[in-house]
Amino acid sequence: MDMPYNTSPSLRVRTTSLNQLKKTADLAIENELHVCPSIMSDELRKLLPPTSETVMTKPFPIRGERTIADCTTPHVIAMVGLPARGKTFISKKLARYLNWIGIATRVFNLGEYRRHATTAYKSHEFFRADNEEAMAIRNRCANQALHDSCEWLLSGLGSIAVFDATNSTHDRRQLIYDIVVKQHGFRLFFVESICDDPQIIEQNILEVKVSSPDYINMNTELVVRDFLQRIEHYEERYQPIDEVTESHLSFMKVYNAGKKVVVYNNEGHVESRIVYYLMNIHITPRTIYLTRHGESEHNLSGLIGGDSNLSARGHQYARALSSFIAQQQIDGLRVWTSWMKRAIQTVADVKAPQERWKALNEIDAGHCEEMTYEQIKERFPEEFKARDVNKFAYRYPRGESYEDLVARLEPVIMELERQGNVLVVSHQAVLRCLFAYFLDKSADELPYLYVPLHTVIKLTPVAYGCKVEHIKLPIDAVDTHRPKPKIPGDVSQPGMDGLSGELVAPDGVGKVLIVGDDVATATAASSSSSNSNSNSNGNGGARLDTQ
Repeated sequence: MDMPYNTSPSLRVRTTSLNQLKKTADLAIENELHVCPSIMSDELRKLLPPTSETVMTKPFPIRGERTIADCTTPHVIAMVGLPARGKTFISKKLARYLNWIGIATRVFNLGEYRRHATTAYKSHEFFRADNEEAMAIRNRCANQALHDSCEWLLSGLGSIAVFDATNSTHDRRQLIYDIVVKQHGFRLFFVESICDDPQIIEQNILEVKVSSPDYINMNTELVVRDFLQRIEHYEERYQPIDEVTESHLSFMKVYNAGKKVVVYNNEGHVESRIVYYLMNIHITPRTIYLTRHGESEHNLSGLIGGDSNLSARGHQYARALSSFIAQQQIDGLRVWTSWMKRAIQTVADVKAPQERWKALNEIDAGHCEEMTYEQIKERFPEEFKARDVNKFAYRYPRGESYEDLVARLEPVIMELERQGNVLVVSHQAVLRCLFAYFLDKSADELPYLYVPLHTVIKLTPVAYGCKVEHIKLPIDAVDTHRPKPKIPGDVSQPGMDGLSGELVAPDGVGKVLIVGDDVATATAASSSSSNSNSNSNGNGGARLDTQ
């Protein structure tokens, strides 16, 4: 099949078939097709079939802003369900995932609108169906939230609006359908969370509702009692989505936090991704540990990429990490690493089932692999400057961008959501992407997240977010962090001091723990020799720029 010629220097295809060429071209021109491409004219070179040297090796945009082409039609995701059924939990997690993969998403929470409109809430009486004054306020807030969500989509600022409300009656859902679908022509997808497990409901009330702005400075027992009565008021009018009377709707029902899922009238790529994601999340308590490999030989030399071995201090960190993990006594721990030698060597002594993920390999630097940043700037000055202008979207020549990396890591995120306790040992750029997902960081922030060597990042998912702890193990390492330069292409700015014993959590999130020497007991015998090796190398205090 003939394809239009793309003027990108990274992609060349034929504009005509050889048979057509034989009919129209001079014999001399046809013969010229067999000469060396390096001395062929530009016009004839375009007629060559694609090769590994002329075709882009990865199916992503070469440059430019993050694409949201996956969502050509604006969507409204409307939650349905009684209070304390996890609607806000689902809304926030879904928005975080969609934003991470590049689809601009925002949550419009009805409770926030209500609290902004009135301070009249004193007790569950506010939610009685016969409380006309309160009902008028609630309806006005619901209409305003829905209006704002549609206006936001119409503004072009986003692609998916999540309407987080109970939407618990046929009439309310029909009104939403009339406005979203009939009036604006958007796609509408309902997500109903159904739960009849008292333990899950009670757990949700205790973990989330007790700290709600509705119950400031109230006794926990009183909060639980009042909220249960609030639920009873909703139950009086609650009408679950019905496949017969509401057959025109597209919806998904999630039972008891994912034990059963029903999907009806699911249409389109975006809705399918939403369904798949929500089928993978769970609420089981677990902890995710992220750490980079130990210091490598390439780290000491300032080289990016490659597949080098650990340095002496890197091996020391591997033993310290094994000791630390053993002390934690983590139930059912699984260990995931990349295919790189330095990552595999880092977990050699960790006593837990291990899996190797090619998707966890470091970002591909293409032609810049195993070069220093100074060498890259010298050989590719314009490329080096372009990366500082838009680090997230920039792709190394014949390599990857952070945007590519997010796409590559999506299956890893899906599996992390399904798992229990996991230790992920990978690389700086990869862990930045994973860390950004759990902390809901933007594409601008993602490439500059601080993920130092010889530090364990402990993530504990909580109600609407993630608790973060940075645990610095007592093994020195070079600092590979390069902050965003004020002048694109400037390599003179120093990084943070990775040898000072101080570590600042990004944006003040979480806390930093400096682990004592007891963790490194297993490395004591080799400590002095390792340090002497590092010092004799002459690069012990060097700062380098990696991915």
